[in-house]
Amino acid sequence: MKRHCFALDLKDDEVLIEAYKTYHKNVWPEIIASIKDSGIEALDIYLVANRLFMIMEVNDTFSFEKKNEMDLNNPKVQEWETLMWKYQQALPAAKPGEKWMLMDKIFELQII
Repeated sequence: MKRHCFALDLKDDEVLIEAYKTYHKNVWPEIIASIKDSGIEALDIYLVANRLFMIMEVNDTFSFEKKNEMDLNNPKVQEWETLMWKYQQALPAAKPGEKWMLMDKIFELQII
């Protein structure tokens, strides 16, 4: 399995951050299905202050192109993404329209 890590900010507002966390305690079943159907085996989101970190573990069937195409053709995913954007804001280095930014791994320690 391969791991991908991403970052994104939330709007720096405690009420909005709490609402975002509440949505993620009960993610819509269609969103969970779309994640699983794309080849994502595990997905975790962490929060510190208003910065989000997402860690995805994917199987060999996953590709960013396939996931993007699936999401664009899924009205429920589009509805979820529109809703979540009310709470999210792009990182300062993001390109126009870019949300979750793929992070570069700069260190790895493996203990055998």
